[in-house]
Amino acid sequence: MKYIIYWIGFSLTGIIFLESCGAGNPGQQKAPPPVAVNVYRVQFGSAKYHDIYPATVTALNEVEVRSQVSGYVTGIFFKEGQDVKKGEKLYSIDQQQYRGAYEASVANLNVAEANMAKAKQDADRYEELSKQDAIARQTYEHSLADLEAAKKQVEAAKANVSSVETNLRYSTIYAPFSGTIGISQVKIGASVSPGQTILNTISSDDPIAVDFALDEKQLPRFMQLLQQKNVKNDSTFTIVLADQSNYPYPGSIYLIDRAVDPQTGTIKTRLVFPNPKKELKVGMTCNVRVLNNTSQTILIPYKAVTEQMGEFFVFVVGDSNKVSQHKIVLGPRIDDKIVIRSGLEADQQIVIDGMQKLREGSMVQIGPAQPVRKQDSAKGK
Repeated sequence: MKYIIYWIGFSLTGIIFLESCGAGNPGQQKAPPPVAVNVYRVQFGSAKYHDIYPATVTALNEVEVRSQVSGYVTGIFFKEGQDVKKGEKLYSIDQQQYRGAYEASVANLNVAEANMAKAKQDADRYEELSKQDAIARQTYEHSLADLEAAKKQVEAAKANVSSVETNLRYSTIYAPFSGTIGISQVKIGASVSPGQTILNTISSDDPIAVDFALDEKQLPRFMQLLQQKNVKNDSTFTIVLADQSNYPYPGSIYLIDRAVDPQTGTIKTRLVFPNPKKELKVGMTCNVRVLNNTSQTILIPYKAVTEQMGEFFVFVVGDSNKVSQHKIVLGPRIDDKIVIRSGLEADQQIVIDGMQKLREGSMVQIGPAQPVRKQDSAKGK
């Protein structure tokens, strides 16, 4: 009897506890009220702005000047940093050994030619005597063989003259093209080795190139620009120098590399700029500004964008007034708006205030939408 009373008391206590917690009727839990927000209806609009790309100045043509013969530098015939013309004399390497070898090879050629002349005379004389049966046939055949050997010796002597003459010619180094020459890496008296010692570097500087990495998503647009290159007075491509000054001459697209880098998803693109005052130097860093003037651009209020760990999101209102986060890729900022490169489509509604109260799947109470007017245009730097 005592145990029955304990069991009844324990059961009643459990029932009272469950009822007090509302576990007996889960439907009585109240959902959080909808968050009051204002929304912005996304539409295509017109905008004029510049896409910015970090870039590096490079030469269209550049070569390292090296000696093709060994020896000591005996002459330097230019001023460092000056403009040089194609074919201009730059360096001389000690020519004594090469000139002596050349003169010896010419002398050997003369001897070989004299021997060939004598062998030809003998062959001609023996041919006449052979016709008269005045000499043995074998003697005539030997004279022909001697003539052929003399001809081969002449050919070998000529080849040797050509080889030695090339070395003599290479002992004087000329500019391979017109451009600016740098600081000499050797002084008079320095020993140089063929193909190894760098004497100097020459680079062309007018026009000059600017290289930057282009996102592969932008490749179709730039391929169209490549087809339209060399348009007169086109200011699509400009550059900003490291001191934030604007370079005064616009450029044009020169080439797009053959392949996309699979590691970065970018492709090297080269622009070409006039450089009459030599303001652009090889190796300089700058920013390329590419004009973008289109009526098919999505612009949204910048305040609608939230950032999480370096990525950007907006809250898009979906069915039943539930919001979901959409990852977006931002373009340039234009006043209080920002260009959206990807992640949004026209006619979507995005939340522009109250985002701090929202979570994925939150219910919202929508105020009046603020559409983008098609006649509006935005201009950005």
